[in-house]
Order: sequence, then structure tokens, then C-alpha cells
Amino acid sequence: MSINDALSILMFVSFIALIMTGFPVAWVLGGLSILFTAIAIVLDVDLGFAINVDWAYASLSVNRIWDVMKNWVLVALPMFIFMGLMLERSGIASDLMTNLSRVFGRVRGGLAITVTIIGVLLAATTGIIGASVVLLALLGLPVMLQNGYQKDLAAGTVCAVGTLGILIPPSIMLVLMADRLAMPVGDLFLGAMIPGLMLGVLYILYLLIISKIGDKVAPVSDHVEPVTVAVLLGVFKAVLAPFGLILAVLGSIFFGIATPTEAAGVGAFGALLLALSRKQLSAPVLNDVLGQTTTTTAFIFAIFIGATAFSVVLRGLGGDELIEGALLGLPFGPSGIVITILFAVFLLGFFLDWIEISLIILPLVAPVVQNLGFDLVWFTVLFAVCLQTSFLTPPVGFAIFYLKGVAPDSIDTRTIYRGVVPFILLQLLGLVLIFIWDPLVTWLPAQAYN
Repeated sequence: MSINDALSILMFVSFIALIMTGFPVAWVLGGLSILFTAIAIVLDVDLGFAINVDWAYASLSVNRIWDVMKNWVLVALPMFIFMGLMLERSGIASDLMTNLSRVFGRVRGGLAITVTIIGVLLAATTGIIGASVVLLALLGLPVMLQNGYQKDLAAGTVCAVGTLGILIPPSIMLVLMADRLAMPVGDLFLGAMIPGLMLGVLYILYLLIISKIGDKVAPVSDHVEPVTVAVLLGVFKAVLAPFGLILAVLGSIFFGIATPTEAAGVGAFGALLLALSRKQLSAPVLNDVLGQTTTTTAFIFAIFIGATAFSVVLRGLGGDELIEGALLGLPFGPSGIVITILFAVFLLGFFLDWIEISLIILPLVAPVVQNLGFDLVWFTVLFAVCLQTSFLTPPVGFAIFYLKGVAPDSIDTRTIYRGVVPFILLQLLGLVLIFIWDPLVTWLPAQAYN
């Protein structure tokens, strides 16, 4: 093993270790890039080791950071975040819960199915996991518990459905991935649409089956009004607003009318109009949403800057070549290498946030997979689906923490852990289906381009 390989491994191991301390990720990434640049210079200049990294990498890091900050695609991030937060305040989700529960209330597991459908609609309009999980918990969890649903099923449904926003477009994770891999965001949006909806369908099928098997798992409420034309009309009115916003944002991208950045502006403006039309817009609300948008955007871009500096130094030490050599040296075929990468990502998701994995790991392994002859959009969507499990897997399952923060005292952490296990397995089933049948990802982009 060369000195460069040793430094690359030590740099990555140091990153994993320091993340566990709870120190801010952006400072860890930026600090390690400076520290290992200095170590490399000492070893090269003072001790005579042949190392490629020198202080010129500091200038290179500055140039790369500038490229990130002036990236037009990333302008979509704050606008998509604003759109999601403003929709959360508009009261649309509350109307959806009220009207959809009237339609599905006579079905076993109907309330959980209602939460799933609302989660899918929220995912296509917000893309913010924390907001989705908290909103679904406040709206759906008390209703399910009052109607005798098992606690673990109710909690698991809210957690799992809330994570769909990280995959179903417009997803801020897909925007970040597209930027890291220098590929069109629209390609990933189109590729992730069917897999995201497929996961929602798998959740609903599971809820129907588990409710049918156990009479007391998700019982039918005794106080459900019959389905009438008025009820259906109420559902139509409740769905119309979010569906119109989804059509405006994603439709403008898919039909080539607007770029993802321009569509993000349309979505932000549309969410503002919806809140205004529903009389939910006020100066305090706008101030709060703008404040949260600024904080979230600053958090993401701080990690972006640190990850950029970290990646530059790691590549200078030969980390990308080390990883490529290790992967290609595995005693598997190309498919086995992809499975190994996904398994490693699944394990890393137990300890790391999706942002760090997307910014550090994905750019290192994607070129290897592409050189093996696989479609990059297909692999990136696979990677994204695998990362979705990181929100549900302990000990760093953020969706679990979001739910625990607003759940009743009767819902403890162990109950939530039990509840999310079936949904993690469903996500892995979805991952297997996408791996086996790549048209689930590639068909829609092909149709759009044709």
C-alpha cells in the first residue's frame, strides 16, 4: 500500500469517526481537507514522500467552491424548500386528510391508506422529510390511534410515507445528485417518478394485506359516513390544488417548457398563491417560512462547500483510484459490484446522513458503475432508493426522530422501530425490482425524449 492510499483511507476513516462525535458536518469536511493537505505537504516536502497534494490544492478548492456557488441549477434548492414549507402552512394536507378519510374510512386500513396517499401528494409538492413526517404525524397519527390501530403500524406508516419526498420529484436529493454527477436534473426527475410511485403502491398493498390478516391491526371505524357525491366532490376539490401545483412544476419540466430552476420558481410562486387563496398567508407566516428556508439552504450549502474541498483533496490523494481499484478487484461480475456498492450504502445509511453520502460517496462510485456499462440515471435512482432507507434505520434514522418529537407519550422509540421494519423491507423489495427491471427507471425518460 502506498502512502497516498494510506492517507486516503485515513482521511475517510477520520471523516466517519468525527461525524459520530456530533460535530457539524460542514466543519468536519472542510477541516479534514485543510488538515490532510497540510499532512501531505509535510510528508512530501520534509520527508521526501511523493504525494500529489500541495498548497495549490487550496486554490483549486476555492475555484471549485466558486463553481458550486454560481451553479444555476442549485438555485432551485431554496425555491423548492420554500414551496414545501409554504404548502405545509396552507392547510391543504388537513383538507386532504378530512376528505380522503371519508372515502377510505370503510376499508380496513383505510386511514393508513389515506395517510399514504396524502404522503405521496406531499412528496410531489414538498420534498422536505422533516415537514412531511411532522405534518402527517399531527394529522394522521391521532386519528389512527383513536380508531384502534396498532401503534407500531400507525407510527411505521407515518415514518415511511414521510420519506417518499426524498425520492418523488421535485426532490432536493435528486437536484444535489444531478449537480454532483454533472447530469440533467430532468433526467433524474423522470427516472425517479415511477419508482417513487411504486413504493407508494407497495405501502398500500402491504396495508391492505396486513389489515386483512389481523382484524385488530387496523379496524374499520364505527363512525364513517357513507360515500356520496358530495364526499367525492370534496375529495376532488381537496386534490385539485396540490395536483395543479404538481402539474405546473413537473409538467413544465417534463414537457420542456421550463428548466428545473425555472419550474422551482413557478412552484414557489404557486405555493404562495395557494396560501393566499386559503387565507393562510400573513406577515408572520411569510417571515417564518423565509427564515426556515434560509436556514435550511445555508445548512445544505455549508455541507456542499465542505464536501467540495474534501473531495478535491481526497481525489488528489488518489482516493477515487483506490476505490475504483478495490471495486474492480472484487471477485464478482459487474452486477455483483453494483450490489456491493448498494449494500455498503445501506450500511452507511445507519450512521451517515443522505447529504454526506450523496456528496462524498456517489461521485466516487458512479464513474466506476458507468464504466462497467450501466445506465447512470438507472444507477443514481437505485442509489437514491437505497438512501431512502437511511431515514428509517437506527441509530441515525431522522424520520424516527422527527416522529418521536411530535408523537404522543404512548408512542415510544421501540414502538417506532418495530413499525418501520416492514417498510424498510418494502423499500428493499422496491430496490430489488428496480435492479432486476431497469425500465422502471429508463422507460419514462426514453418516452419523454422520443
